[in-house]
Amino acid sequence: MDTINWAEFEKVDIRLGTILRAEPSPQARKPAYQLTIDFGPIGIKRSSAQITAYNSLEDLPGKQVIAVVNFPVKQIANFFSECLVLGVYTSEREVILLHPQMPGVNGAKVG
Repeated sequence: MDTINWAEFEKVDIRLGTILRAEPSPQARKPAYQLTIDFGPIGIKRSSAQITAYNSLEDLPGKQVIAVVNFPVKQIANFFSECLVLGVYTSEREVILLHPQMPGVNGAKVG
């Protein structure tokens, strides 16, 4: 595995946000949800997230998540994903969402 230095890590803007809306993503090749996430002072961003194995659409609004917010926009089918919601892969390649143990302020930087 390659190592990185602190300056390289600082280039990755990882923030805390709260999911406002979660909708199915019927045109995605793999099961996914379309999320609308509030990152406080940096605004609202959308993300396509393959988090369907352990999360229902009804449980996601109000949940805080961790996301990379400075990737370029990525088109997934007819949807434009503006951030990457982070999670941990299981041995079956399903995603467990990363989220804070306690509530935090939207837009707070992870470091």
